[in-house]
Amino acid sequence: MIEIVSESRCVGCGLCVKVCPMNVFDAKEDGVPVIARLGDCQTCFVCEAYCPADALYVSPLADELEHADEQALDERGALGSWRAQIGWGVGRRPNMAERDTSHILNTIRPVRNRG
Repeated sequence: MIEIVSESRCVGCGLCVKVCPMNVFDAKEDGVPVIARLGDCQTCFVCEAYCPADALYVSPLADELEHADEQALDERGALGSWRAQIGWGVGRRPNMAERDTSHILNTIRPVRNRG
């Protein structure tokens, strides 16, 4: 669930407002969005992926608030961490393929009805 919009990092581009499929954010005059409909967040990480300033933190907890602390997240490099993992941004390289285990699904034999 979306937890943090960092006012100090946000560049006011409005991409998070535009890409959110659930319309969770409202744009403010200063450009920094506000989380207006937290309960509508689907934890899809799209807003975090598109944020060019790594100003967002989406907790992987979909049904409850983590009550994340921005300073602690910043210190451990968690702000925008999903964007970094998928390799979006200048100088980044996708590293999801090394951890992808979906190939295992190809080795599972289907169960056939024997009746």
